[in-house]
Amino acid sequence: MRPCSLLMQLHKPLVPISIHATRRQGHHSTSRSIAQAQNIPDKISKKVSILNIRNSITYRVWGRYALFSDPITRMGGERFSYLVPSYQALKGITESIYWKPSILWIVDSVRIVNPIRTESKSIRPISYDTPGNTLSVYTYLADVDYEVRAHFIPNPYRTEPDLIADGQNENKHHNIARRMVEKGGRRDIFLGTRECQGYVEPCVYGQAESYYQDRGEIDLGILYHSFAYPDETGRNELGVRLWHAKMVNGEICFPAPEDCDPEMYRTVRPMLPKKFGGKYGNFTPLDTSAPEGGDLPL
Repeated sequence: MRPCSLLMQLHKPLVPISIHATRRQGHHSTSRSIAQAQNIPDKISKKVSILNIRNSITYRVWGRYALFSDPITRMGGERFSYLVPSYQALKGITESIYWKPSILWIVDSVRIVNPIRTESKSIRPISYDTPGNTLSVYTYLADVDYEVRAHFIPNPYRTEPDLIADGQNENKHHNIARRMVEKGGRRDIFLGTRECQGYVEPCVYGQAESYYQDRGEIDLGILYHSFAYPDETGRNELGVRLWHAKMVNGEICFPAPEDCDPEMYRTVRPMLPKKFGGKYGNFTPLDTSAPEGGDLPL
């Protein structure tokens, strides 16, 4: 399906077939019971899936433009953005908010709040093959607004003793991550590419009204999911994952990397993980004696 036809489909009300309606009804009944136990407002619990996962954070990220490049268009000079953010892009945003090599972020879901609109711009990228610059047309997403839910786990593939000990200090990591969301992140936030500046703030996941709230299920096709880095898989290779993406009432629930279809995984090239640790001079563990609101090392 062409991107323009898919964009028209996203702006057209859809009537889901009965099997999807049945699944959603069962899903929402479970969600409501969990929501009541967690004292989540019913008007929010009806709109989104509820996950009870430890070490979770939720945040809103928005910006004027975004460019989540379709890999097919990266081979030429003109880039076209995916209509929705990829798992890897949201993971990069989450790691810009807070990251340590001893933890591993997992993105659970994203809500598309604003209507999906594209805007084309003439760009003069630097040419490394010819003396002059080239002229390209980049197609960006315009006026984007997302709600993101993610959680972290200790990185099981870090074997250095100080990283193992640091990863077990989940309470400190969680408190710092929440404070960094309130401060807008530790590093610059950008939406797909560096020229698309993004902004982060805390949010109650599901509180904002999505433009696609009652549009049912929309099939987005096969999309890029994420890279498989050696320090996150335990294998000395760089891999790439694809997945079959679907948006239900404005929400996209991502499979965890290990749950992606192995048939949609490809090895890119051999790669060794970067080593971190005190003996390498590039890692400082959390100071467990620091006060709750005190200064902590990066």
